[in-house]
Formats: sequence, structure tokens, C-alpha cells
Amino acid sequence: MSASLWIQLAYLLSAVCFILSLSWLSSVPTARRGVLTGVLGMALAVGGTLLRPELASYKWLAVAFVLGTTIGVPMALMPMTAVPQRTALSHAFGALAAALVGTAEFFLHAHGPLDRFTTGALALEVILGFLTFTASLMAFGKLQEILPQRPITFRGQNLVNLGVLAVAVALGVALVAGKGGAGAFLLMGGLALAFGILLIIPIGGADMPTVISLLNSYAGLAAAAMGFVLDNNLLIIAGSLDGSSGLILSIIMCRAMNRSFTNVLFGAFGQAPAGGAQGAEAKSHRSASAEEAASILVNASSVMVVPGYGMAAAQAQHKVRELYDLLTKRGVDVKFAIHPVAGRMPGHMNVLLAEANIPYDALLELEEANAELPQTDVALVIGANDVTNPAARHDKGSPIYGMPIIDTDKARTVMAIKRSMNPGFAGIDNELYYLDRTLMLFGDAKGFLAEVVKEAQAEASGG
Repeated sequence: MSASLWIQLAYLLSAVCFILSLSWLSSVPTARRGVLTGVLGMALAVGGTLLRPELASYKWLAVAFVLGTTIGVPMALMPMTAVPQRTALSHAFGALAAALVGTAEFFLHAHGPLDRFTTGALALEVILGFLTFTASLMAFGKLQEILPQRPITFRGQNLVNLGVLAVAVALGVALVAGKGGAGAFLLMGGLALAFGILLIIPIGGADMPTVISLLNSYAGLAAAAMGFVLDNNLLIIAGSLDGSSGLILSIIMCRAMNRSFTNVLFGAFGQAPAGGAQGAEAKSHRSASAEEAASILVNASSVMVVPGYGMAAAQAQHKVRELYDLLTKRGVDVKFAIHPVAGRMPGHMNVLLAEANIPYDALLELEEANAELPQTDVALVIGANDVTNPAARHDKGSPIYGMPIIDTDKARTVMAIKRSMNPGFAGIDNELYYLDRTLMLFGDAKGFLAEVVKEAQAEASGG
């Protein structure tokens, strides 16, 4: 069999692996199989590429391999709580690779003809690649709290942002029409880089789950465009799968928040409303100790745990597992309510709970959890703010009005672990914390849960 046939076979098997991987990743029980199949698909794709006759020398590939390994290994070793940051960096590097390939292709053909279709695909690849690169780095900075998480806004911001993008697109059109040269191309790339920054600065931390999935879509579309430029069917397939799945996930996230793409990208969601702090001072809440919380949990018949970013930040998922084991041994029915946008990225809570080996069948989606909460003895909220705020159901002036929430306020007793009464990402108070049936458990989630487990063990043993 010739080298060409081996390459095509490797690409074909790789494409099949990517399709199967995406299918299996859509279900928790088959997700591990999906990951392994995706890894196999990528190995086949890389192997097939290394066999291409155009590769006269492997020297620069070896340099790139060492550089990529140096960056990739520390990323792989990042804690599970930093999965959103790692995802943002992955999007950034993937998009940068696509943009740099497009740049190289443009200058390689600067003195030779490129048909209009290929030039259009190249322009799309470079614009999407560069804007996704800087946007993803900005998202990483916000997620890592290197940059301010609150929206940064200024007068006429949306007009400026769209103007920058429009000029970049216009330059791309000019290139397709044959009326632009290297200067126009470089300006187009520079404007795309600037737009990526401008796109993210007015977006608050509450919208990061949607933004990350949207950037995933952009990176995938850039890769698909690169496939047309390089005449590589595997890149077209893989990029289309990535782009379409990211777009679908973004739509799901927007529906979970009852918001539109334009509102996410241009609404500056997360800006604290004026007077919010003063309103909080006039309200009263009740708090409880770890001993009191343990007594309530041990004597309950059913408990619904609602995890949020506070659990992730404290890396408390393993303490949650200890509490789960202790309560289930006592005959308590313990389940977990998972909101689609809880945490900093889609599936963030699922990943953390899976790391702690929480059984899959104990995890309930929003609708399932809401159906059971009115009959639940205790709702234990661990660092989840906006996704449990009853204001979303009735307060038309609230920035989260209309967003589907987990109805924790319908449980017989609510206990919320939180560091303080400060608002969540949306910058508003959570009405749940001021209800008569709610007990506030102040402290770091990991430390407080450790105390609760200790007290529960003592009570269970009659100590």
C-alpha cells in the first residue's frame, strides 16, 4: 500500500473516531470512552500528517513538539478546579495555530494566485483565529482573577467593537476582490486581535460558561476554514464538529439563562446595580454552626446538594463525597442538583463530582431536581449564588429575571455554605439567604464541610 493510501486511511479512521468521540461525550456513562476515542483520533491524524511527502525535514516539527510539550504538560497537571482556565488556554492556542497557518499560507502565495474562495476561507480563518486567541486569553485572565471579573464598559462601546470587526471584515472582502496586499492583511489580523480583547472586557464572570463554549465554536470554525485553505478534509470535518458542537452548547447555555447571544456579548451582565449593598444591610439572615448543620443533615430523610463555584474554588468536592458516604450509610437519600451554568464552564460541576467518584445516578438535571425539591427535607447549597436566586422568578427588574433556577427555596429547610453575604457574579443579593427556612453556614466550603462531617460522625456514633 502506498504512503498516500496510508495517509488517507489514517485520516478516515481519525474522522470516524472524532465523530464517535463527540457522540459518546454527550453521555456521562460513555464519556470516558469518548475521551479515549478522541485521543486515538488525534494520534491517527498526527501520524497521518507526519507521513505526508511535503514534510522534507522534521527539524522544526521536533522544535514545535518540544515547545508544545513544555506548555502542555503543566496545563494537563492543572487541578480539576481549574478546568475552565485550562479550556480557555486550549482554545487560545488552537486558534492561534489556525491563524498562524493562515498567515503563513498568505505570504507563501503572496506572489502567486489564490482563487477567491480560498482567499475568503483564509481571511475567515485568520479573523476567527486571532480574535479567538486574544478573547480566550482575556477569558483566562478573568477566570484566573488576574483581570477584573466585573464588566468594563465605556460610552459607545458596542459601536466601537462592531466598528473594529466591520473594518476587519471589509479588509477581508478587499483581499478576496484582489484589492488588498500584505498591508491590508496585517491590518486585518491586528484588528481581529484587538476585537478579541474588546469582545471580552464588557462581559462579566457570570457569562463565562457561555463565552467559553462560544469561543470553542469560533476555534472550530477557524480550523474548518483552515481545512479549505489547505485542502484537508480531516480539518474540515474536525473543525465543523468542534464549531457546531460549541455553537449548540452555547445555545443550550443561553436557554439555561433565558438570554440571547446579543445580550451575553453586549449586555455587560454582571455589573452590580446601584444601591445593591444598601439593600443588603436592611435585611436579616440566620446562621448556624457546623454542629447544628450536622444534626439537621443526619436526621433528614432526603438531602439535595446544590454545588456551585464556591465548591470548586475551595476544592471541596472530596469533602462532599465524605458527607455523601456518611449520610447514605445512615439511610439518607442524597442527590445532587446540577444547573447547566453552575461554575465557570458547562459541565464544571459534573467534572468535579466525577473526580470525587460521586455516582452518576445521584446527579439530577435542573428539571428533575426541581420536581423533587418540594418533597426534600434539606437543600444544601455549596457556593451556588445566582442559580438559586428566587428573584429570577418574579423580579422583572433583576438582571437574572427569567433565568431557570434550582428551586431550593421550596425545600423544607435550606442551608447555604458561603464565605460571606457578598453577592455572586450577577452582583445582586440572593433572596434565598434571607428566607425564614434558610440557615447560613459561613466559612470556606472545604473547611466547613470537614467540620460538618466530623460532627455528623460523632452524632451518628452517639458521641
